[in-house]
Amino acid sequence: MFGRLFQLKTILLLTVLVGGCAVEAAKIGDGEIAENSVAQNASAAKSSAAEKLSNKAKIKIEQNSPADTVRAFYKNLRDRRFRDALFLTNLRPAIEGLTDAELKELQVDFEPIARQVPAQLEINGEIISGASATVTAKLPDNETDKVELQQIKLRRENNFWTILTVDENAEKLIKKEGKNYFAALRIETHHAEAREMLGRIAKAEMVFALQNGGNYADIPLLIEKGFLPADILSPISTGYNYSVSLGENQKTYSASAEPAVYGKSGKLSFYFEFDQKNNPRLSEKDNGGNRLKK
Repeated sequence: MFGRLFQLKTILLLTVLVGGCAVEAAKIGDGEIAENSVAQNASAAKSSAAEKLSNKAKIKIEQNSPADTVRAFYKNLRDRRFRDALFLTNLRPAIEGLTDAELKELQVDFEPIARQVPAQLEINGEIISGASATVTAKLPDNETDKVELQQIKLRRENNFWTILTVDENAEKLIKKEGKNYFAALRIETHHAEAREMLGRIAKAEMVFALQNGGNYADIPLLIEKGFLPADILSPISTGYNYSVSLGENQKTYSASAEPAVYGKSGKLSFYFEFDQKNNPRLSEKDNGGNRLKK
């Protein structure tokens, strides 16, 4: 989905799909590393071949523990209770001031990732060291979507555990911007996506022209040929309206992109064309949501 970049900058920053290396699970408390006992090895020997190969063991989850917080976060996310889910993270200042209507506007970006949360989340390890904790769980990897054992960091605050989704500098920015954080992030991301999509249009037109005697195509035909994603036709996931204008005899073209809702889905308007020396040129400007022209 074309809106995936925003999801990665929000949901993935929330550690919805936590990136990291596979780790060996252990139940650990107060910084002490738990070693496998003879009894644990004997129990593992009775497990399935897959469990033997993975060398991972489920743990008992205590109420209000770091592992319990992680479990609640993912359950809320899967159940589409996004406010409840984000309240358990250090992105809380960015969510607690949002009205239900404002939160609903973000739902289109949260929904696709919520669908990826496993129905049965397997939590395999918990490490507690003072006010810090690490929980390991089986989650899809950011890059490969393969389910792997990954790490989630937490911090104790007022007798509750908070999932750390962003670093200290980003956390300061979130506290400063509050409810405006997600809105600004969405606009910034849609701007980056618009530049990327206009680049994809240019590449698609180049390939199409090479295959069709130097003629260019409109967006529906480029989609039909598989050169562009279908969601470019709707601003629901992209936040932008895209168009291609063909010149005489389809030998030239220009492309433009304007925010679907100025000030909410984006602020910049974009225009792509070739100059007199046939060099590609991308212009961008805050034009009040109106189309840029040559």
